[in-house]
Amino acid sequence: MEILGLLIPVSLALGGLGLIAFIWALRGRQYEDPKGDAERILSTEWDDRPKP
Repeated sequence: MEILGLLIPVSLALGGLGLIAFIWALRGRQYEDPKGDAERILSTEWDDRPKP
């Protein structure tokens, strides 16, 4: 039971870090155009690249 004294603060800290990373991604506009990203992945525009 003594290990809970260590595990609970560690898990709360990791959860807080995850929340901070999520908020940082939202403010960085990472999720602004998910539909456009999905269409860009499926497009075949990579065929139009110049040949080396």
